[in-house]
Amino acid sequence: MSKLKDNLLVKLLIAIFVGIILGLIVNEPIIGILMTIKEILGQFIFFCVPLIIIGFITPSIIELKSNATKMLGATLIIAYISSIGAGTFSAISGYALIPKLNIPTNVASLTPLPELVFQLAIPPILSVMSALVFSIVMGLTINWTKSQNLEKIFVEFHKVILTVVNKMVIPILPVFIAATFAGLSYEGSITKQLPVFISVIVIVIIAHWLWMALLYAIGGLISKENPWGVIKYYGPAYVTALGTMSSAATMSVALDSARKSKVLDKEAIDFVIPFCSTVHLCGSVITEVFFVMTISQILYGHIPPLGTMLLFIFLLGLFAVAAPGVPGGTVMASLGIVTSILGFDIAGVALLMSIFALQDSFGTACNITGDGAIALMITGIFKDKKKKAKVV
Repeated sequence: MSKLKDNLLVKLLIAIFVGIILGLIVNEPIIGILMTIKEILGQFIFFCVPLIIIGFITPSIIELKSNATKMLGATLIIAYISSIGAGTFSAISGYALIPKLNIPTNVASLTPLPELVFQLAIPPILSVMSALVFSIVMGLTINWTKSQNLEKIFVEFHKVILTVVNKMVIPILPVFIAATFAGLSYEGSITKQLPVFISVIVIVIIAHWLWMALLYAIGGLISKENPWGVIKYYGPAYVTALGTMSSAATMSVALDSARKSKVLDKEAIDFVIPFCSTVHLCGSVITEVFFVMTISQILYGHIPPLGTMLLFIFLLGLFAVAAPGVPGGTVMASLGIVTSILGFDIAGVALLMSIFALQDSFGTACNITGDGAIALMITGIFKDKKKKAKVV
């Protein structure tokens, strides 16, 4: 029971339910207080965004560079291409399907929200793009100069920011989400939007399965092995991911599943599975891309143009590589580009975090199961190289 109580998904589901009920029963002054709380918490979350970018991307670049090998480079490229491809696939699906969902955008009949009780500005110390450029520059130059002191500083900073995420940002999310849904419920829009969200979640889960099927098909072609020789062992890992919503927590089960396969190279398993649990987030990318397009249509009356979505997908793939290892980590890491590239306000971010959390387990399951396909690809690539090396 205590594990259930501490589960973030359970907390967010309760927060959504409580928020909807509050929005239906409380009066205007109480809603004003709740909207003020939401605004302040949202300001704090946005304040943390540049810190999260620096705290995760810089150490990630340092770690990747210091442990660089041919297998690492190949795996990283494949994982990034998979994430970009998954995002593009999701965007194409969004342009095709979202206009057919009959999403209500008429807000004329909604009850207006009251003004905030007071406003508290908490501006970020850096802009999102400044934090991203700073992270890349510092990560690369620390590797080039082999600065051990700065490397230690950023490793410690990573631990600090991870604590900020776990001890500050994550705990306030249920309150932030509850206040957001209280506002939606008070306006009267939640009854119109909830059926759309359910449809979208089903579409996204189907997209996960289709993308995994494509990855394994490509893995089979590259390795010249039957993908079923890997997939049939991944059931426990998929189910475990549904329960944990964490690639890190599922890693031991994924390794055990992969090691049962007779077609995967052992070296590929021991490297690719742990490495991809951090950098390969195709399921989360599919989810976020489709969700931001849907939410944009709901809240702002339009789907972002193709050029904007392509830029968002390209950057999302980069941000996902250094996403914090917590439920909803991909959204956390990408909040900056959600606001700067797509123009989402606090309401849009809150809605994205809420609906993302509802299916986060399926995204994680797609991520971890897709890692097996990448291990199959790497097996095929380096199997040929090993054969050539033996001939020589």
